[in-house]
Amino acid sequence: MSTKRMLGSCALLLCLLAGMPARSARAQDTGASQDPDLNAPYVLKEKKVRLKQDENVVRSGPGDTFAIIGTFPGGDEFPVIAKREDWYNIRISDTNTGWIHSSLCEEFDDMSDLEFRPNPRLFSRVGSFSLCFYAGGYAFDRKSNSAVFGGKLGYFLFEFIELEGGLSWTQVSRPAEIVESLFDLALEAEEFDMLFYNMNVNLRVLPGRQMVPYATFGVGSTIMQGQSEPSINYGVGVQMFMAMKWAMRWEVRNYRFYSGVEDARRENNNLEFSIGTSVLF
Repeated sequence: MSTKRMLGSCALLLCLLAGMPARSARAQDTGASQDPDLNAPYVLKEKKVRLKQDENVVRSGPGDTFAIIGTFPGGDEFPVIAKREDWYNIRISDTNTGWIHSSLCEEFDDMSDLEFRPNPRLFSRVGSFSLCFYAGGYAFDRKSNSAVFGGKLGYFLFEFIELEGGLSWTQVSRPAEIVESLFDLALEAEEFDMLFYNMNVNLRVLPGRQMVPYATFGVGSTIMQGQSEPSINYGVGVQMFMAMKWAMRWEVRNYRFYSGVEDARRENNNLEFSIGTSVLF
């Protein structure tokens, strides 16, 4: 029995020795498969276009009717975000994008697999005009609430800055004020039209997105009862773009100006709440 056990032990030892190289080879194979270069993430090659003409026009949308963002010299290269028919959506900077016609540029790589996927967070409106009509409520000197109607014409100077001129109208109805005096005189109720115009600057917090909050301030003039009073205004608002060229707009604004004559002049703080619609062109 001892001889058989010895022979069995020798056979087992030989099997173990024979299997060690195989396991070492497998271990080497496993180590090779864990090479960080082989497991590196796959990065898609960036697609670009190169401008060909001396002056190449970049627009805010895929068509000749869209506003011009700027012109760029030949030889400039831009990454491509999307493609729509004969137009390429290119990234101009970290925050700005634009569209250029295929006849003005040449491809670095095959663009046939690109689909039109506009990114609302990167949509550029620089160089576009906006026309806004609105209506709302106007509180005059905390004693008269009336409807207000107006319009505004704006221009997107930069992504964060919009210049805007406005003209509005309301009818003020002030109640009679009783004045206790020796003759028991009473002031009659006042009712008059008020026209005010102003030039404003809108500071946009999240430009290029579908919902764009903004702060606004400006200067202007208020015309009432045959007199014109300089005024300042400030407020906040938000634009909700329902389509590329159309947006709803909500705004609250405070108008500050003086009224009256000589020693009877007083400061007015009038609040305006409005809702309107804007069209870009």
